[in-house]
Amino acid sequence: MEISTAEPLIRKLLKEAADEGLISSSQMVKGFTRLAESLDDLALDIPSAKTLFQTLVPQAISEGWLDASFVKPLGENGEKPDKNDEKLFRYKEEVVTVIHEYFLSDDIPELIRSLEDLGAPAYNPIFLKKLISLAMDRKNREKEMASVLLSALHIEIFSTEDMVNGFVMLLESAEDTALDILDASNELAFFLARAVIDDVLAPLNLEEIASKLPPNCSGSETVHVAQSLIAARHAGERILRCWGGGTGWAVEDAKDKIQKLLEEYESGGVVSEACQCIRDLGMPFFNHEVVKKALVMAMEKKNDRMLDLLQECFGEGLITINQMTKGFNRIKDGLEDLALDIPNASDKFEFYVNHARERGWLLLVFG
Repeated sequence: MEISTAEPLIRKLLKEAADEGLISSSQMVKGFTRLAESLDDLALDIPSAKTLFQTLVPQAISEGWLDASFVKPLGENGEKPDKNDEKLFRYKEEVVTVIHEYFLSDDIPELIRSLEDLGAPAYNPIFLKKLISLAMDRKNREKEMASVLLSALHIEIFSTEDMVNGFVMLLESAEDTALDILDASNELAFFLARAVIDDVLAPLNLEEIASKLPPNCSGSETVHVAQSLIAARHAGERILRCWGGGTGWAVEDAKDKIQKLLEEYESGGVVSEACQCIRDLGMPFFNHEVVKKALVMAMEKKNDRMLDLLQECFGEGLITINQMTKGFNRIKDGLEDLALDIPNASDKFEFYVNHARERGWLLLVFG
């Protein structure tokens, strides 16, 4: 049934429900408020949503379902909505499309490029909320993809603060989400726990998130459930496999595969085969580990052949400048420990940094 055709029926049902006392005035206000808050999202699928809502509200007021104060004018003298609101609406439109494309393609680098093209880092928490909200309404495959994407985003372009604020926004609306998605609270708890297991959040960040929520609310309970999941025996493996059919992200297994492919290349392997092995890992967000292990191996073996592999990976776009920079930063952070086994580690690292800068591998902020 078309929305325009159903509108008179909707009006009749609401009137009868209100007249018979089936819906209290407070519930009516809450329902209209929820609808008003989600109009931007609804308009993505129902272009006439705002117009229809604006025709329903006056009748609701005339029938006594809503108080006249419910209507909030757009501005004095009929001025247009704030430009920031328009920008946010356009951003939401764009990211819904980006997320849907990601669920179809499973292409993390392309999604990251799309977000960078949008140029709205201030809205990163909104993207996180939209990503998980859409994933929760889909199958385990998309939930797993959403968790994997969070890991990549945290490494590439999202700060921990973005992640914390995004989860706060999700949990603030957890009560409403539960009305639309069965078992929403439990699934949100798994998303939180998975974020901790994947190092997207630290356990202390869960305390920070809880402190930003009203006490004893549904969102706070969800945080407590997540903390219990993490504290359980064998929690890591269980949470990595929480979406049933999902593959999980076995960090140690990935590290082992990276070590083996680098050893094979170092002992005389072909650069094209090594690059293919890195592609086959299917973890572009974890390529900083390739960079780190390649540099350590170059130091240990006193063989700079690894730099040729990194150059090939960078030239092909297989390892991004963000991943390259993160790998170098990880070496820098662990130089003191490396020097215990490799006395000239600091000198070698300085040489590698200069080599990388000359070839444009590193972000300007490195150092």
